[in-house]
Amino acid sequence: MRAVVSRFGSGHFQQALDVGSDHFVSDIEQEKGGNSSGPSPHEYLAAALAACTGMTLKMYAGRKSWDLQDAVVKVDIERIDEVEIFKRSIELLGNLDIEQRERLLEIANKCPVHKALAGKIEINTNLL
Repeated sequence: MRAVVSRFGSGHFQQALDVGSDHFVSDIEQEKGGNSSGPSPHEYLAAALAACTGMTLKMYAGRKSWDLQDAVVKVDIERIDEVEIFKRSIELLGNLDIEQRERLLEIANKCPVHKALAGKIEINTNLL
């Protein structure tokens, strides 16, 4: 996996992000003091889960030659009593029977980002 590098961007809170040759920004909403120039860090976290879920479903259905034409994944994060609650909804489009749909739900819960978020996380930080 490529490392993500974050530096101060323009504006009060904006961060310029680099992942290899890809460049994008993160910011917070104007109501919270930012410029709304990009997704917030939590929105990127939700995007990571949504994207990984979709990729995992597409890969699995492809290997099984199932008629999954699209998976629309929506993720929202809510904080209640110091707990981050991820609310994920998945709309499966295609000609799928009940057993295939149930299996795809199981597979969605096995995407690598889901497993990382639901598992034990360790963050090692060093100051350079």
